[in-house]
Amino acid sequence: MEYVHTMVRVSDLEQSLKFYCEHLGLSEVQRTDSEKGRFTLVFLAAPDQLEEAKLTKKPTIELTYNWDKEEYTGGRNFGHLAFRVNDIYAVCQKLMDAGVVINRPPRCGHMAFVKSPDGISIELIQKNGDLPPQEPWLSMPNTGSW
Repeated sequence: MEYVHTMVRVSDLEQSLKFYCEHLGLSEVQRTDSEKGRFTLVFLAAPDQLEEAKLTKKPTIELTYNWDKEEYTGGRNFGHLAFRVNDIYAVCQKLMDAGVVINRPPRCGHMAFVKSPDGISIELIQKNGDLPPQEPWLSMPNTGSW
């Protein structure tokens, strides 16, 4: 058995691509539009796994955009996606500068949570051990849920 991808339904494809690609730094690997099925599938990969994903389409996130509008609820019930990052503080600052709320700040230098435009929780994990705790993260309170 091997992990292939996680599918996330999105209500606004452009807004979601901006979040996942511009803000989180993922790259588009493949896109499929189905006129008959009235949907678009976009597969995304993390930078350090991009070449593998181009060859095998894994590990990826599959954004599923249904052309006929639906309301998706229960994003938190999905659980979360997790990404290891080189510098959790730099990533959180970049996200905050882009207007993304840091729901659970990286007070410990190890982990943080944000949400996608569709309410999917995204866990950010510091790669290669925890960074020393520092401000403003150390005293930043939680916001909302994750």
